[in-house]
Amino acid sequence: MFSRLRTILAATTVLAISSLTAAANDVILSIDGEIAGGTQVDMTVEDLEALGMTTIVTKTPWHDKTVTFEGVSFADLLAKVGATGSNLAVLALNNYRSELPVEDIEKHGVILALKQDGAYMPVSDKGPLFVVYPFDANPALNTEVYYARSAWQVRSITVE
Repeated sequence: MFSRLRTILAATTVLAISSLTAAANDVILSIDGEIAGGTQVDMTVEDLEALGMTTIVTKTPWHDKTVTFEGVSFADLLAKVGATGSNLAVLALNNYRSELPVEDIEKHGVILALKQDGAYMPVSDKGPLFVVYPFDANPALNTEVYYARSAWQVRSITVE
């Protein structure tokens, strides 16, 4: 009986590990709209990380303490897809839609975070992707306007 239970647990562990590995290759972000080639670009965690990671350490209205976010610079992401628009329509998994002016990216160094305090963010805690402004770096960002632009559980971006 214990041998069978051990076999089931081992198989379950292998499946769980395989799922984690496969998740790195799953598409987590789609970008379309005014981009080079005009065809939707789908990106995995590996694709995003290959662009280079940037860190923002800041407090947010949704966390009790200062948090370290790691992610892709929006400037690098937009350059990669050849974005030409002036606005980003960011859509979350729950269909929340926020508007992010491209000038914010240039002015404030906004990132699309994949990690929080060194760990990938699960969907249950604002993941897999979270628009993060450097709130502590500029007190003017601590307003409802910028909070509303800080979408989490991001699944797609349309460049307009």
